Amino acid sequence: MHLVDTHQHLWDLRQFPYSWCAGLPALNRSFLLDDYRAASAGTGITKTVFMECDVDDPHQLGEVQHIQRLAEANPLIAGIVASGRPESDGFRAHLEALARLPKIRGVRRVLHVVRDDLCLEPRFAENVRLLADFGLTFDLCALPRQHANIRALVERCPQVTFIVDHVGVPDVKARMDEPWRTGLARLAELPNVNCKISGLVAYADAATWTVDDLRPYFEHAVACFGWDRLVWGGDWPVCTLSAPLARWVEATHALTANATLEQRAKLYHRNAERLYRV
Repeated sequence: MHLVDTHQHLWDLRQFPYSWCAGLPALNRSFLLDDYRAASAGTGITKTVFMECDVDDPHQLGEVQHIQRLAEANPLIAGIVASGRPESDGFRAHLEALARLPKIRGVRRVLHVVRDDLCLEPRFAENVRLLADFGLTFDLCALPRQHANIRALVERCPQVTFIVDHVGVPDVKARMDEPWRTGLARLAELPNVNCKISGLVAYADAATWTVDDLRPYFEHAVACFGWDRLVWGGDWPVCTLSAPLARWVEATHALTANATLEQRAKLYHRNAERLYRV
């Protein structure tokens, strides 16, 4: 069964700066489309959604314009989620510029790198609500301690479709339960929130993790969201901090071994095709 990878990162340090990479030597180099092709060979991935890479602020539009050109020449990239700053006065103008790019499907703001209450500012919610007018989704990348705040944001934006990245970012290595478990369940109560099965290996113990270490987080996500509101993401190359992309795909197959064909199809590609229009 084929996979749609809804969380594909690509960055070229020759073109744009990614300051956050400086503190992670293993990631502080370029990761290009040919590298991704090599990493995903034999995995069954047939389409991807490029996920913005937290490029330094002045280059947000430049990054997605670059990826749009890549996508035009490489149909593997079926959609793009762009970087955006809903706290900014210029957010509408940013969306208008993004709307001119045919592959744009959504926007993401990484929230665990800013103060926890940023998403509670009235302007933030007001700008996120604009996404519905442009037919765009909003990917949320937030820590468990921030779940209550992002729930409050979602409640203020009922017409926007949200995707919670990386199963809500639990600390798998520390075997985190709370506040992640309750926070994810509370987010799932809102019908316009979806969950991305991604990132778990990056948060696990790189030297010792097993599928059973990931299983409680996967199973809780299924229990909370059901199979209709889950998508799958590779999180390459960040996943390589703990495992090659192919090993994460193998772990996904093991986690879903008892699921029906219909359930796996929803997680592997159907929900992604619907949510990201790919």
